[in-house]
Amino acid sequence: MQIPPRILALGGAVAVATALLVGPTATAAPASSTSALIKAVGNICYSALPTQAHDTLNLIDAGGPFPYSQDGVVFQNRERVLPSQNRGYYHEYTVITPGSPTRGARRIVTGRQSREDHYTADHYATFKRVNFSC
Repeated sequence: MQIPPRILALGGAVAVATALLVGPTATAAPASSTSALIKAVGNICYSALPTQAHDTLNLIDAGGPFPYSQDGVVFQNRERVLPSQNRGYYHEYTVITPGSPTRGARRIVTGRQSREDHYTADHYATFKRVNFSC
């Protein structure tokens, strides 16, 4: 398992600067889907997350150990709810659901940027970006 970097790498900064100067690339979301992405990816205060999500975020920051072998795998974004990125940009981690005999539906999906963490309680149908300042 490879733990993704949580700090924006120089290459990512160059890509962002290029996108701002040159404009959207072929991988950018079409204008018609931009509003759908904004609606699908809301925000949630860190303090409003379940305590198990806090535990997962702490484990991510510590580099593990994680309770499930699937934790840290590349998140494919097949549902296309999160903004489109290159393969390997997102990684997923289980948020334990008390009383569930399986991994349950709750996950944290991280991006490469520092503190780019998304929470889903419904197995990727919707996401909320974690706001660490509230």
